[in-house]
Formats: sequence, structure tokens, C-alpha cells
Amino acid sequence: MAWLWRFEKADGTETSPAVEPEEFTTQGDAESWIGEVWKELLDGGAEQVTLFEDDTKIYVMSLRAAAES
Repeated sequence: MAWLWRFEKADGTETSPAVEPEEFTTQGDAESWIGEVWKELLDGGAEQVTLFEDDTKIYVMSLRAAAES
């Protein structure tokens, strides 16, 4: 099982991340990583991220909302 992030613009189109992600073996590892680099990703043009477990979409999260918290 692999946990992967997809990096997207506000309209949902895919974009290249400002920080290259790893392939994560647990959901917790993937979420910890995004918690550490979300600001750099946002500054690099990603507005939202989608978490996948293999080919299964788990959820979409706005990086802009994190910046407003």
C-alpha cells in the first residue's frame, strides 16, 4: 500500500509541487509530511492537495484554508 499526494491548483488541475514528496507507507506519515511543507507548497502554486491510498481517493484538502487558520 502506498499513500500519495496529488498537488492541484484551485480548479483541481494537477500542478508540480514545490517540494518533492516521498512515497509514504502510512496515512499518518503522509499527513505529517504535508503538515511540515504545506506553506512551501502553497507558495509554489499548489492551492489544494488530494490524498490517495494507491488508486483510491481519500480526501481533498485546501492549503489556502490552512493559511487562514
